[in-house]
Amino acid sequence: MDDQGKLSRAQLLARIGAAPIAIGAFAALVAEAEAADNKAQFKYQSKPKGTQKCSGCALFVKPSSCKVVTGKISPNGWCIAFSAKH
Repeated sequence: MDDQGKLSRAQLLARIGAAPIAIGAFAALVAEAEAADNKAQFKYQSKPKGTQKCSGCALFVKPSSCKVVTGKISPNGWCIAFSAKH
């Protein structure tokens, strides 16, 4: 900054250039935190609820994944996103 508290063009461009990096880093941290909390968000449990279980859900991806719940899941598990296969 000069004596009058104004940014030079180079200083302004440097600050503007750093903004996308900071925003991207923040977005990555938020996404990671949301992914880590995903099972709790969907109230996932590793056992069936009555006759409903992951292997009978339209969102289940063999052998042990889901389109909405992150991480490894049990084919015998259950969550609130359950949607029976048709």
